[in-house]
Amino acid sequence: TMKNPVPQAASLLLEKLLLLVHVRPLSAGSGEEPPAAAAPGYYDTSCFKRGDLLEVPRTLFIHFGIYLGENRVAHLMPDILPALTGDRRQIQQVVTNKRLILGVITKTASIRVDTVEDFAYGGSILVNHMDRLFEDQVLGSEEAARRAEKLVGATAYSLLWNNCEHFVTYCRYGAPVSFQTDKFCETVKMIIRDQRSVLASVLVGLASIVCLGLAPSTTLPTIIVPFFLWMAG
Repeated sequence: TMKNPVPQAASLLLEKLLLLVHVRPLSAGSGEEPPAAAAPGYYDTSCFKRGDLLEVPRTLFIHFGIYLGENRVAHLMPDILPALTGDRRQIQQVVTNKRLILGVITKTASIRVDTVEDFAYGGSILVNHMDRLFEDQVLGSEEAARRAEKLVGATAYSLLWNNCEHFVTYCRYGAPVSFQTDKFCETVKMIIRDQRSVLASVLVGLASIVCLGLAPSTTLPTIIVPFFLWMAG
């Protein structure tokens, strides 16, 4: 007999949700700080050119940024802090899981400039890998870098309509597009088409709590985010 695909789809949806917003599930009793990035000099930046589109593939998602030169990468991350303070020193600190989740809930983000090491977190980097999909739309490298620099700072955030991939495709190709969001939406639609989609949504919420803990700072967001994604479908 075939296994029920709904719980499996719900689990996949949860994983994609967490990874698309760059949240790393925390084990019980762990701190909220993300793991340390690679040591300075870990990446050979001599092969990067200003305006290059950098991709860091993960298990279920890809993080994107625009290389600005001199070991600097502009990339978009959900973050609540720019909405609470104008202190650049605080904002520039490593974004914690709590800041990420609250940024998703409040739809706030920051287009920030970090070192290649902080941007990639030890992952492999692909350069201009998406150019093959936009053969006739690739802008000049300097134009792409300037677009990214002009957008640095606080910005609105949407998991589906304004994430890191939308940012880089606008900068390098002139149009905001997100292919991984399209795949994510297909997963959502698959669950909602099933007559037991309500149960699946509940499972996503419960699984979120298990992954992120029962602390008030994580329980409410992890229930609300899957619920509103389900409603939005």
